[in-house]
Amino acid sequence: MSKTEVFERRVELPVSVDELFDWHTREGAFQRMTPPWEPTKVVSNDGVVNGGRSVMEMHVGPTTQRWIAEHKEVVRGQGFVDEQVDGPFKSWRHEHRMEALGPARSALVDHIEYVLPLGAVGHFFGEGIASRRLDTMFTYRHAVLLEDLSRHAEYRGVKKRIAITGASGMLGRAIAAMLSTGGHELLRVVRHGEGGIEWDARSSIEADKLRGVDAVIHLAGENIGDGRWTDEKKRKILESRVDGTALIARTLAALEDGPRTLVSASASGFYGHRSSPVDETSPRGDGFLAEVCDEWEHAADPAREAGLRVVHPRIGIVLTPEGGALPPLKKAVSAGIGGPIGKGDQGFSWIALDDVVYALFAMVMRDDLAGPVNVTSPHPVDSAGLAKALGHVLHRPSFMPLPAAAVKVAFGERGECLLLDGAVVDPRRLVEAHHRFAYPELDSALRHLLGKPDAT
Repeated sequence: MSKTEVFERRVELPVSVDELFDWHTREGAFQRMTPPWEPTKVVSNDGVVNGGRSVMEMHVGPTTQRWIAEHKEVVRGQGFVDEQVDGPFKSWRHEHRMEALGPARSALVDHIEYVLPLGAVGHFFGEGIASRRLDTMFTYRHAVLLEDLSRHAEYRGVKKRIAITGASGMLGRAIAAMLSTGGHELLRVVRHGEGGIEWDARSSIEADKLRGVDAVIHLAGENIGDGRWTDEKKRKILESRVDGTALIARTLAALEDGPRTLVSASASGFYGHRSSPVDETSPRGDGFLAEVCDEWEHAADPAREAGLRVVHPRIGIVLTPEGGALPPLKKAVSAGIGGPIGKGDQGFSWIALDDVVYALFAMVMRDDLAGPVNVTSPHPVDSAGLAKALGHVLHRPSFMPLPAAAVKVAFGERGECLLLDGAVVDPRRLVEAHHRFAYPELDSALRHLLGKPDAT
């Protein structure tokens, strides 16, 4: 006999019930609410309207399961229901109940009733797993929802038109989703034939479509983490950043009614390898990445000279299960072969993905941020500290070092720059601006990103 299971979780939020409802209906909401460790992809989404359907693909082991949910009982200011049409459960009904607590205060209650497949057998083997998974998932969802809405509430009533390059990348997707769910109008700057504002980073951009835009977030550039750094790869890394930035800077400088804010990405690699802490006042370091960052930032000079507010977020090592440094490190530690890289004393100036998003959002919204701004946690660690924290969160040993010689043989110059070099980078300007970090401590950041409960 099948048994109906019930899961319920409630969170109070600093927005009106209508603002809460509208957030859920906008593009990017599903992305913001999906934990990064969940192997789920949206195939199609009709939007939160009565009869609208969301089609998702879920990876369960070696197989792919399609899940189709239909939206019902959609009432602005009250909530909506998602009901499974086809999927992994015998039945699934998710009520998104929204409660008004005041003019700028509300609560969301996620109430789920579900029946596991295979009757009593499914209940016996799966009920504990399903309830724990839901608890972990909604801990993440409500944490992100509360943080996102708190940031948007600081600028209630302010809506901007924002153009973004690199919107298809890992960081670009995250900031685009956060902005669009907050009601800001997003214009994607894309290659020819992909829609949006078309551009060729080496030569041309549809400048007229930038008229009336408030800000540009420029993130496009060749991925530095793929492949060995051959001479050709290094040329692409440099030129993709310098040429694209120079084109945008010249274009904005020439537009009388164009954006007055340019947030043009840089990296903490600007400082090179350092044995003592650095901040935004520190000079450029040595090495290929430091040279790239220096030229990258100077390429925005035409916009700066034309009076635009230009911000250079010098982004540290971004932690997310979606890519970058964290997945291979997690894999090694999970297998019991993780540990410090090289001597383990090189600075590891990390930052959780969502804290990069919130920093970029602040740079768009605040007029008092300009020039280089370090986007790193206020609590950096060294390579040994990272290995220790990851082992603690995953409950695995993390003492086996990866010798520097092995890194150089396996990865060449890329491995030497990204894994063996490092610096302790202080985000002084964000701290002085009283910017709030959502995940300043490495242990809590890893638990949030990996879906691991707090230690007891």
